[in-house]
Amino acid sequence: MVPSEERYPERTAGQRSGCTLLEHPSLFINRELSWIEFNRRVLEEAMDTTHPLLERVKFLSIFSTNLDEFFMIRVSGLQRQAARGVREAPPDGMSPSRQLAEIHRTLEPLLDRQASLWHQDMIPALDACGIRVLPYASLSSGQKAALEDFFMTGIYPVLTPLAFDTSHPFPFISNLSLNLAVTVRDRGSGKDHFARLKVPTNLFPRLVPVPAEGEGQDRNPDEVCLVFLEEVIAAHLGMLFPGYDVAEVYPFRVTRNADLEIEEDEASDLLTAVEESVELRRTGSPVRVEVSPGMPDALCAMIGKKLGLAPSTFYRVKPPLGMADLSFFSSIDRPDLKDIPFIPSFPPVIESGDRLYGGIRRNDILLFHPYESFMPVIDFLSQAARDPDVLAIKITLYRVGKDSPIVGALLKARENRKAVAALIELKARFDEENNITWARALERAGVHVVYGLPGLKVHAKICMVVRREKDGIRTYVHMSTGNYNVITSRIYTDFGFFTADPLIGSDAADLFNSLTGCARISSYRKLLVAPAGIRSGILARIEREIERHRESGDGHIIFKMNALVDKECIIALYRASQAGVKIDLQVRGICCLRPGVAGVSDTITVTSIVGRFLEHTRVYYFRNGGEEEILIGSADLMPRNLDRRVEILFPVSDPVMRAVLRDRIIPVYLRDNVKNRMLCPDGTYRRVVRAPGQPAVNAQEWCVLHRGDWQHGETSL
Repeated sequence: MVPSEERYPERTAGQRSGCTLLEHPSLFINRELSWIEFNRRVLEEAMDTTHPLLERVKFLSIFSTNLDEFFMIRVSGLQRQAARGVREAPPDGMSPSRQLAEIHRTLEPLLDRQASLWHQDMIPALDACGIRVLPYASLSSGQKAALEDFFMTGIYPVLTPLAFDTSHPFPFISNLSLNLAVTVRDRGSGKDHFARLKVPTNLFPRLVPVPAEGEGQDRNPDEVCLVFLEEVIAAHLGMLFPGYDVAEVYPFRVTRNADLEIEEDEASDLLTAVEESVELRRTGSPVRVEVSPGMPDALCAMIGKKLGLAPSTFYRVKPPLGMADLSFFSSIDRPDLKDIPFIPSFPPVIESGDRLYGGIRRNDILLFHPYESFMPVIDFLSQAARDPDVLAIKITLYRVGKDSPIVGALLKARENRKAVAALIELKARFDEENNITWARALERAGVHVVYGLPGLKVHAKICMVVRREKDGIRTYVHMSTGNYNVITSRIYTDFGFFTADPLIGSDAADLFNSLTGCARISSYRKLLVAPAGIRSGILARIEREIERHRESGDGHIIFKMNALVDKECIIALYRASQAGVKIDLQVRGICCLRPGVAGVSDTITVTSIVGRFLEHTRVYYFRNGGEEEILIGSADLMPRNLDRRVEILFPVSDPVMRAVLRDRIIPVYLRDNVKNRMLCPDGTYRRVVRAPGQPAVNAQEWCVLHRGDWQHGETSL
């Protein structure tokens, strides 16, 4: 499908007015609408019956969690821009107001689909498997009696109904809280009054277990009966309003702005400033209200007026609201309804015990998580902590996680009197509290803790260990596309890389000096470092590929990343396509490049994989006339990564490792014909269709099956 001039009439007009073709808004997909297309693919995974049932429910929960964050961060930013009259448009030319309108229009049918999927598909499927999600009205008298006891002894004491009228101010409604809007009627006067009741999902599970009926032999021992907490509360509201009749009850939910700005120049203590901003997140300005379809317009208008929100910010959603809470189902012990677990391989090229550093000294080592174990990374630091020859450890920490063995190793290193420096990015969104806790623990242990750089987030993932050896001081470096986080290493696909390359070691030392001290490093020996070096490095390599293609006719660029947004990089890829370079892009999430446009992007193919694991790797391949270059690292091609973050890309120099990426891992992802979706020129995605007789290729399943084999060439596609 190629866009025609009729579909994009503004392109011709733009060219007549002197607008440069490759900069024309019609050649760029809107960032926010592209993200919604990504989340649509997440919802499609919930619809995919080849997934085990509880994994499908998990995708439904992820779809909602993603939407919550989208509104808290992206939509709140657009609303702020619209209110301030910001006129600078993104590359696609859409104003903030138009983007907000398109977001609302695009999301409404998706929310309807989500509700239908839950009610018409998943609830019956769960019921058939002995997991019964029951409406309160359908419960037996015995079950209702048990829940009434639970309500009176547990829930009732913590509930606080808050009336709102001329003598009662409208109550504060915290971010993402579930609430009931209650209309009660005075039995004496017949006058209606309004109250808001917060559903205490922070104190009780959203899905309340119900005693199963029947004790006979026919009863399924695995049967689980559940009812939503808000239904239990709604059924007993009369106890909260004696003397009144409960006339109407409607659930609603408010989302608030969580993209809080920290004025670093005005903050004398960044840690305290971030702590205060986290506290303010729950009270940010409201950006969305979710209400049940039956809530009267007059009640919506009242809530909107009290919150200062326009009708366009209201979304009518069939209950249950806040389906992110469906993550509860992952805790149900039904392995038959979940993905088959697997044990990550421990690569044979890595030796156990204290010989790990000897293995790195002999050869660079590439790991592919979660298919290969994260334990070598933990061992790398644990051994350094107890090795008497290790002098210093330096590391960047972005999302660490709870009960972190990485932090434990750093604390042990300080006990053993190693010099330890940790740059902890306090501004890692939604991980601020966790990072503050670890920062204070490390400081108490005597670690040199740095909290990031003014105006920048440190998103690079790098650790260096300085060791005294017989032939002198040697630096060992670990770099990664993902965080030093044990939990995400099991569910994100990421590359980890060990090296003792002295040039990379020198680059790592320079980078840490610039992060912890006052050094200004303009260029590095082997690393590309943002904000100064990654965009220029990528653009130079694209230009080189164009030149080499003109010489040899075999130009080929392959990028695998999370997001492609940067205008300059997109234009450079358009230029490469116009020159005839073959370009394969695999972009998991947002992609603003429009492929398949005649004369602009004919040679560009964009695919996306959403599956069991979150695709998180960043790989940049350039054929370079046969002198191939592969870079991997922490950076996506987005303005925020290239301009407002410290990021690194590092070269894969070892020819065997390059061959593993080029001949095995990258091809299986590009050939995936099960989970791959292809981006069409109009911004929509379609599943890749297998040709008759073509075998199915699921890249993630292939990697699970062959985990570790690629290290020694025992696999074939």
